[in-house]
Amino acid sequence: MAKQIFVNLPVKDIKKSMEFFTKLGFSFNSHFTDQKAACLIIGENIFAMLLIEPFFKTFTKKEINDAKKTRKC
Repeated sequence: MAKQIFVNLPVKDIKKSMEFFTKLGFSFNSHFTDQKAACLIIGENIFAMLLIEPFFKTFTKKEINDAKKTRKC
């Protein structure tokens, strides 16, 4: 049985995020893509779920870091 990996990532704008990754040559699985989420196909069994921030927050109680203000070195 093949294993699959799904990584959830918060994004501010689904449409802009999809346009960005499409320009890089990636595609999306339309079965798992809607106004709140987009399923980015990274590999045969590897996917990134791009979730708008309000929807992403339903999966965690932790704060979403602002990448422009927070970083780890």
